[in-house]
Amino acid sequence: MPHAPHSGRALSDAQVQQFIRDGFVRIDDAFPRTTAAQARAILWRDSGCDPDDAATWTRPVIRLGMYDQAPFLDSANTPVLHDAFDQLVGGGRWLPCRSMGTFPLRFPSADDPGDAGWHVDVSFGWEHPDFMEWRVNVASRGRALLMLFLFSDVGENDAPTRIRRGSHLDIARQLAPAGDAGLTLRELAADGFAGSAERPETLAVGDAGTVYLCHPFLVHAAQPHRGTRPRFMAQPPLLPKEPLSLTRPDAETSPVERAIRDALAGRL
Repeated sequence: MPHAPHSGRALSDAQVQQFIRDGFVRIDDAFPRTTAAQARAILWRDSGCDPDDAATWTRPVIRLGMYDQAPFLDSANTPVLHDAFDQLVGGGRWLPCRSMGTFPLRFPSADDPGDAGWHVDVSFGWEHPDFMEWRVNVASRGRALLMLFLFSDVGENDAPTRIRRGSHLDIARQLAPAGDAGLTLRELAADGFAGSAERPETLAVGDAGTVYLCHPFLVHAAQPHRGTRPRFMAQPPLLPKEPLSLTRPDAETSPVERAIRDALAGRL
């Protein structure tokens, strides 16, 4: 079903500046709660768990495969999100989302989920069988944005993603000396992301339909679920239609590129 046209800009100037400075912006009501509910129904079915019987929630995390059914694609392609992509990445410089990728469903549990370490999402070198050898470079080859889509209501106890505000600036400076080749996840993680350890934390909380649009270099982490209702969240990339560039004229530089340039120039 086509969406109604979105009038006006999705993000204010202040929100764009926040994205450059902090590395993310939160958009409430980015997609309808009804769409989130339709997506959850599919995920519950595929999980093998019963939403009304907590005794079936036997693992702290269940990972489900790629999802490209209508509720998922509808959630990622609303007018407000497309407008925000234009504002942050540049009109005509990104590809519409055609899949939500994998879903880590997080359930209330006292067990360690085993995947709660700080990291950045790498974006090329997928051909290597060891994911720690996948790579990211200072021009964010292969990724225009990191996105967090909340398909359930997420409070502070519901395993919200932890975000280190401003950490994208630290990663940009760490990547710059490596040039186009970039660094592997193993190289980036060698010091446990100590370079951003002093950054303040934000929790990616919000109602179903909330989306966090994040700089590709943002350091983030999962955490154990201490609430009562499972958390449904997707973390797809926004893929670039053309490579990011750190040498565009100022007037053509996107906020994603601006953040990297300002970090390298010492302006942030």
